[in-house]
Amino acid sequence: MIHAATPGLQAAGPMEQFEILPIVPLTLGNIDVSFTNSALWMTIGVVAIALFFFFATNRRALIPGRMQSVAEILHEFVANLVRDTIGHDGMKFFPYVFTLFIFILTANFFGLIPSIPGSPHNLHTFTTTSHIIVTFALAMLTITIVIIYGFAKNGLKFLKLFAPSGLPIWLMPILVPIEIISFLSRPVSLGVRLFANMLAGHIILKLFAGFVIALLGAGGFASILAIAPFLGSIAIFLLEFLVAALQAYVFAILTCIYLSDAAHAADH
Repeated sequence: MIHAATPGLQAAGPMEQFEILPIVPLTLGNIDVSFTNSALWMTIGVVAIALFFFFATNRRALIPGRMQSVAEILHEFVANLVRDTIGHDGMKFFPYVFTLFIFILTANFFGLIPSIPGSPHNLHTFTTTSHIIVTFALAMLTITIVIIYGFAKNGLKFLKLFAPSGLPIWLMPILVPIEIISFLSRPVSLGVRLFANMLAGHIILKLFAGFVIALLGAGGFASILAIAPFLGSIAIFLLEFLVAALQAYVFAILTCIYLSDAAHAADH
């Protein structure tokens, strides 16, 4: 924890914002199944998404209002992403990719909402995508769908993904293991990329905020110097909005690329 020189003026440590805390303690035998702050913000995100699209599409008009326009833009953006990456046959995956994109985008943005001063720590805003267990679960779900669909559509020809047509036999012992390792690393890279970006951005933002409080608490000339980290925190906060949207897009497009590999594995 960062303590300021003035009593009562202090900032929480940069890692405390990632603590998973119980809100409703529950146990199932020896298993802790408590309703936590992470579960709370995932629930808030899902409810917010459902309410937004309900009201945006409830009264569809020829000349759309603001909410309907945003909903249509998001719909067309992801639909074009799926069509351009997988093809028209890939539109069967549109509901999954759209849900994935909107969930990650909402979770990232909600994590940037400032907490209410004085509120309990377990009710502070929480970035669910800053935890590897969440992002890795989403990545594993994607890879599981890729594998199941790949074998369902192509049968054993799905394995051509690891040994493309025309590959010399003498190269197979070298390239096939490399392709398998590359494929198995996909969920790791997919999950870690989102987790690491959210984690790092929030830590830097918290550190700058801590510098501001520490310099203000020191008083005198040091309080004037607090302007620099204050402006820096604003810049990083705006950058985090860009990163939040960009990471949702990257996760969605990589999902489409992996699904495209499964859909066209027999063509390799």
